[in-house]
Amino acid sequence: MNKVITLFICILASFIQLHAQNDTIRYDVGVLGVTSSGDYSPFWIQNKEYGKIASSPMSADIWVGISKDFGNKSRLFDYGFKAEVLLQIYDKKTTAYFHELYLKTRLSVFDVVIGAREEQFGNQDSTLSCGGFLFSQNARPMPKITVGIEHFIVVPFTFGFFEIKGAIAHGWFTDNIYTQNLYLHHKYAYGRIGGKLPVHIQYGLDHVAQWGGIVPGVGQQPVGLNDFTSIFLASPGGKNSTSNDQFNVLGNHIISQSLKLEVELSDFQVSGYWQNLSEDGPIRFIWSTMNRPDGLWGVSVRNKNFPYIKGILYEYLNTTDQSGPYHDKDGLIYGGGDNYFNNGIYQNGWTFFSRSIGTPFILSPIYNKDGNVSVLNNRVQVHHVGLEGDVCGYSYKMLGSFSKNYGTYGAPYTHMIRNSTMMLEVNKQFPALSNIRCGISIGADFGKLYGNTVGCQFSIRKTGDLFHY
Repeated sequence: MNKVITLFICILASFIQLHAQNDTIRYDVGVLGVTSSGDYSPFWIQNKEYGKIASSPMSADIWVGISKDFGNKSRLFDYGFKAEVLLQIYDKKTTAYFHELYLKTRLSVFDVVIGAREEQFGNQDSTLSCGGFLFSQNARPMPKITVGIEHFIVVPFTFGFFEIKGAIAHGWFTDNIYTQNLYLHHKYAYGRIGGKLPVHIQYGLDHVAQWGGIVPGVGQQPVGLNDFTSIFLASPGGKNSTSNDQFNVLGNHIISQSLKLEVELSDFQVSGYWQNLSEDGPIRFIWSTMNRPDGLWGVSVRNKNFPYIKGILYEYLNTTDQSGPYHDKDGLIYGGGDNYFNNGIYQNGWTFFSRSIGTPFILSPIYNKDGNVSVLNNRVQVHHVGLEGDVCGYSYKMLGSFSKNYGTYGAPYTHMIRNSTMMLEVNKQFPALSNIRCGISIGADFGKLYGNTVGCQFSIRKTGDLFHY
């Protein structure tokens, strides 16, 4: 780790020397504390913060960070970086780590990013959503190397009507929970039509795979160049892979499709979106997916000129179908029993540091009191609402979620478990106090899934320009 940090600093210094041109280095320092009445801190206080807040009912965070973003002017070449150290105190222990540590460069429209950073994928609302189906804001940032076009660009000769973006990434599961040295493969491609019209339609495809690693009782999984080709193409493994991977595909693959409609109506922007998962190939597009009842459906309304209510949202999440309860039966292969976020080889599943990488309503292993590293509840139905705005300089956000939980097909709950979770967050900037930002969040959970709990989070944060160059 020390060698990686040293290399990062050396590369960063080189970029600053080569590219100094009226840029700004910013700082971010802060402290927060959480206190709760139950076994865990309230769901929405801790499950939308990229793993920064511990699940423990009592915890504190201190962070210090510096960063530089891409410049505001259009440049042929630009760069940015961020280094944020997070100190977590909970359960009578203290841990410190780089929550974000990355360097990014841009040449024309092409981006290269090295390191761990907070990211958002999918088409969901950026602040009020309960989280994307495949990627949410629940898990800690993962170290990756990403190459591609990360923001929509206009396709030449389409008169600005058609835009695309896409990238490919290689990542490392550095938590080493159950599987050691596990790799991530992620690639995505999105297209959007509409240009300057008031109506836009967007379609996206994300493909992720967990591969390689040393699996207890199984051994080292294939990591050669030919094996990467199999991962990239989602094709069967070679003779050095398990018999199951030779018959199906090498590694643990998940594909997500998404569709979005955006409409501009005077002072309002209305968005409707849908996301789906596929864990069995070949991929079936939208109208022919085996698990059509499953998905995330959302409607978001944004207002430009009425600050008291800037955004309002409703989402419905269903994961109960999973292409049916049987993957195969009576010697016939049906392709059902998807068992979202679980895998027979990689028993830690689609999680990072014991948190679901996708929707947090597919229960993270942090809630498993028996120490199980797998997901024990992935059949859920969720109604979720969100509201945000600003009243006299006090910005607020309200979230409320109501879920039915059924466990898994393999280990269903004896009775369906209802759960409700809600949060009110208020923040205020104080210009007279050097622009210090103070915040308070009040959260509550009701039900047997996480237990009944009421808690508060208090935060003080200061950001600003460190220096210009």
